[in-house]
Amino acid sequence: MKKNLLILAAAALFSTGAAFSQVIVHVRPPAPIYEHRPPAPGPRYAWHDGYHRWDGHRYVWMPGAWVAPPRPGVVWVPGHWRERGGGWVWIEGHWR
Repeated sequence: MKKNLLILAAAALFSTGAAFSQVIVHVRPPAPIYEHRPPAPGPRYAWHDGYHRWDGHRYVWMPGAWVAPPRPGVVWVPGHWRERGGGWVWIEGHWR
């Protein structure tokens, strides 16, 4: 029983640490691409801007999209690249 609890605690600790890891990219991200926003599918939808994603070798453009919020009253905070540690890290967008 104690062994199982220890294994579960270790798994929770390691999975939490992995969620906060960041990859530092030593190549400056390209300027964002202007995208024409199609009409929103509904009044509650928020536009998620497109962004350049690092695939491990190069930047790849991920197009923007309309997304329904998880609950009423939240606002989308866009993801962005931030200079840090001699390179660039991606800060994920999130609902606030």
